[in-house]
Amino acid sequence: MCLPYMHVMKRKVKSDVETNDADVFVYDLSAVLSTQEEDKASLSNNQKGGFRASMFIFAFSALENMGFIANTDSMVLYFIDVMNFDVPSASNTLTNLAGSTFLLSLVGGFVSDTYLNRLHTVLLFGILEILGLALLTIQARYESLHPEYCGGKSRSVEGGIAVLMLYASLILLALGSGGVRGALVVLGADQFDQKDPEEAKGLATFFNWLRLSTVMGGAVGVTAIVWVSTTKKWYWGFFISTVVASAGYVVLAAGKPFFRLQAPGESPILRIAKVIGWAIKNRKLPLPDKPEVLYENDDKESTEEKIGYTNQFRFLDKAAIVVPEGSEAAICRVSQVEEVKILIRMLPILGSTIIMNTCSAQLQTFSVQQGNIMDLHLGSLEVPAASVPVIPLVFTCILLPAYEFLFVPFARKITHHPSGITQLQRVGVGLVLSAISMAVAGIVEVKRRDQTKKDIGNPISVFWLSFQYGISGIADMFTLVGMLEFFYKEAPACMRSLSTSFTYLSLSFGYFLSSVFVDLINAITKRVAAPSRKGWIEGTNLNDNNLNLFYWFLAILSCLNFINYLFWASWYKYKAEEDHPQPNYSN
Repeated sequence: MCLPYMHVMKRKVKSDVETNDADVFVYDLSAVLSTQEEDKASLSNNQKGGFRASMFIFAFSALENMGFIANTDSMVLYFIDVMNFDVPSASNTLTNLAGSTFLLSLVGGFVSDTYLNRLHTVLLFGILEILGLALLTIQARYESLHPEYCGGKSRSVEGGIAVLMLYASLILLALGSGGVRGALVVLGADQFDQKDPEEAKGLATFFNWLRLSTVMGGAVGVTAIVWVSTTKKWYWGFFISTVVASAGYVVLAAGKPFFRLQAPGESPILRIAKVIGWAIKNRKLPLPDKPEVLYENDDKESTEEKIGYTNQFRFLDKAAIVVPEGSEAAICRVSQVEEVKILIRMLPILGSTIIMNTCSAQLQTFSVQQGNIMDLHLGSLEVPAASVPVIPLVFTCILLPAYEFLFVPFARKITHHPSGITQLQRVGVGLVLSAISMAVAGIVEVKRRDQTKKDIGNPISVFWLSFQYGISGIADMFTLVGMLEFFYKEAPACMRSLSTSFTYLSLSFGYFLSSVFVDLINAITKRVAAPSRKGWIEGTNLNDNNLNLFYWFLAILSCLNFINYLFWASWYKYKAEEDHPQPNYSN
């Protein structure tokens, strides 16, 4: 009886061993296949991004900015010559358009952080930009949509269709161009992994090359497109801008297989509101002595970004206090609190760069108008006044490669910083140069006006403006690139588009402030400062104005602003990151 039983047991044990071996084999095979799939996906993701993907962004930036920069530098003449605006109205219309464009970059940043990936956001707003350019072309083509000339007095566009065409084109242009800028920079920066030392260097280089592609496209636009607009027909210039921008969007869309596309996440506004809401709700609770007792998700496998604690704005720490009767899932993590702290710390830096952008706005308005009444000849060649801004673009095209290949490697050896110098140091250099450019602009205006009074038929050469344009171009090279890199690197991962839009928000406020200054200075100087009881920059004739005083006012204001910037830059605490997983990339 025992032998058959033992035989059966032996067979059962053998069968169980075979079954277990089979299960182990299947499990091991599944693990191997899963690992291979992960490696394949990882390899596929590693093959994406980098400078190969960035080439599509550089090409797009050059093509789109051919029309954008050409139009922003020349439309003040379009408003004067075609729309029959006076000088202050034309300047304010352009600065308000540019200010609205940069302000609306926040919309693009919000959409790309919350609803769409960055590529789709750019393409969506690109459609609006193309529609705006098309409407602008149609209005410029038909004289029935232009106001009649009325003796140099500013006149509004009349007629339902004319008004609709003008404002619809400007609104679409501002919304489209602004939305594109709110997502494009971050789309490019996402192609580089900040945790990889080599790619971190590549990220710093990316911002320089993006600026270079922008100014190279702008240089072509300011010469070729502006020449067509001012010497042939304005509608041909707008039409070329439309075609070139459309080609840029086709190129960008073609780069989709090469891009690392980060999936959108939770709304930045909701995350900010949650922290502030919990801080207010817990306002009566005492702050803990040690930040370690504040709530943080310690799960190593969590995909959420972890940011190191800072002791600034401690009131917000109350949002992360664990209350006995509360749920940990309901309160905020320390990293979420630090996200809001980072944005608050950025605000003074943002505010300190507004005056510089107010100075830059003058080079697209009053300086273009100065050039229009100067000697525009270079030998036998007549240069359009609106093409004079090509000077800072050419300076930038030369100096950016020198900065990247000469200065940055030298500075890296000394500072061991991937960018050579910190972003805030770079911004500070630009602010100083901006103040100098306004001082020089005032001196050049005095020379221009004095020569006109001596011999109105023999004005000075337009190339005297190259001094202020050149210095301003170098200032932009330092400040704008430094701001883009600063707001991207310092931003929480879930708010990078919105944060990078702060650069354009500074530009926006600078342009709007320019309009305010023009009206305010005219109102004040008309009553108290000018012997003629006429504002410094009032009317249609610059020769009767005191534009040089306005330039020097901005120079003094820039010097005071630089002192303010030094305080906030030294106060700022850079983001302290902890080790956390890479962003969630999708195809």
